Amino acid sequence: MGDPVTGPEAAGADARGPGGARVAGVVLSVDPASGEPPFRQLMSQIVEATRRGVLTPGTRLPAVRTLAENVGISTATAAKVYRELEDGGVLEGRGRSGTFIAETDAAAAALARAAELFADRAAAAGAGVEDAVDAVRTAFAHRA
Repeated sequence: MGDPVTGPEAAGADARGPGGARVAGVVLSVDPASGEPPFRQLMSQIVEATRRGVLTPGTRLPAVRTLAENVGISTATAAKVYRELEDGGVLEGRGRSGTFIAETDAAAAALARAAELFADRAAAAGAGVEDAVDAVRTAFAHRA
């Protein structure tokens, strides 16, 4: 199959893809064999496509029910994906108009990506949130 974000099957407009949902050239799908929970897989795909500029600010995403049906997950899981990404500033809910990729500036996007990478590395090193935040504060203090 190709890259689930921009592989050959992602070429069409919004539609149901093979085992996924197409959104502006991106196929969102869930790999049941993955050890990663479905909501995390979808969140990662949306964030990565946004970071790479494939999903641009203002792009409308499918309704929660449509995403759930096309990807093969529950509506509760699809709603969780959107809610988490809205809380993180990646998506913007506009009521009955739908859910869209949020408007962001390049500096904010770069900072978010740096924070995500740091959080991944800190967690891999066994650090908790408080220890990680303390480490960042210490690093900034040494820059002054």
